[in-house]
Amino acid sequence: MCLAIPVKVIKIKNNLAEVDMNGVRRDADIRMVKNIKVGDYILMHAGFAIEKIEPGDAKETLALIKEMSD
Repeated sequence: MCLAIPVKVIKIKNNLAEVDMNGVRRDADIRMVKNIKVGDYILMHAGFAIEKIEPGDAKETLALIKEMSD
């Protein structure tokens, strides 16, 4: 089973995006998804962006993840 996490794009440099999920920052390779901009939400799996998603969907999923961890 695989899990992709919604993250917000903070910075982009070449093919890497610095992303944030609830204060945790990582780098994500964005070569597989086109037209990513700062402020977008993406699904990240194993360090790679696999899909661009709507902000509302990302926030809903992040809220569910937080609810499960509480």
